[in-house]
This record gives sequence, structure tokens and C-alpha cells, in this order.
Amino acid sequence: MTQLAKGDKAPDFEGIIETGEKIKLSDYTGKKVILYFYPKDFTSGCTLEAQNLSENYDYWKENGYEIIGISPDSAERHLKFKEKHNIPYHLVADTEKEIASSYGVYGLKKMYGREYLGIFRTTFVIDESGIIVLVVKKVKTKEHTGQLKKLLGL
Repeated sequence: MTQLAKGDKAPDFEGIIETGEKIKLSDYTGKKVILYFYPKDFTSGCTLEAQNLSENYDYWKENGYEIIGISPDSAERHLKFKEKHNIPYHLVADTEKEIASSYGVYGLKKMYGREYLGIFRTTFVIDESGIIVLVVKKVKTKEHTGQLKKLLGL
């Protein structure tokens, strides 16, 4: 599994967002991006993380950041999740886990003695030129904005 780190070029990707439109990471060249991977819409931790980033969306925008969430859920499910929780940023459907695999966040997980393939909740902060400036592997879902601000020195 690829392990991306600070200083690496973020892999470009093309994905389908909640509206059915395609976006690419390269569409965001010249902007800072908070790219976060999460396991599943409508689960407690994923909902808390999305809500925290949504509540602080204006802060991130004012400071020049775009936010993109990615999970294996379908575009249709993302649309329902966005509408229910008033999420102001795009959610990318990675149903084949190709994007997650390219970022090294899809693999074998263990929970309660059971092994299964899944998404490792991870956030990448990418600068204007597409370079990863921060990787957060231990995401604090309820306070993700505070965690990112502290790690970024904001």
C-alpha cells in the first residue's frame, strides 16, 4: 500500500460528485485543499466529522481552503447525506476505491478480532501547487477543524 507523506505530490484523480458531475483534484490547482477520506455516509463518526468541517466552512474559505470529502458511497447517497446535514462542500463517490487506493487509505483493517477491507479515516492538506503539507491519520471527528488548525499553526 502506498504511504503518502508530507512533501509528496498529491495524486490527481477524477471522481463523480453528489450532483453526478466529474471533478479532478487538478481543478483546484492554485487553491489549498483539505481532502478527507471517510468510511461511510450516515455513520456516527463520519457524520460528526462532516458536521464539524461544515460548521467551520466559512473559516476555511476565508483562509483560502477548499474542502473535498471522499468515501466509497454512491453519488446518490452523498446527495442525501449532504442534504440532511447541510454540507456545503463536494463529496466524491469512490465506489471502486481507486482514489482511496492511490492515496494509500484503503486496505486491511481489524475490528473486534475481525479483518476486512476498508477506508482508513485520513485527511490530507494540499497546497496550491498540489504538494501534501499535512497528513492526519488519527482524525478527531468531533473537533477536526481545531485539530487541523493546531497542526497547521493557524
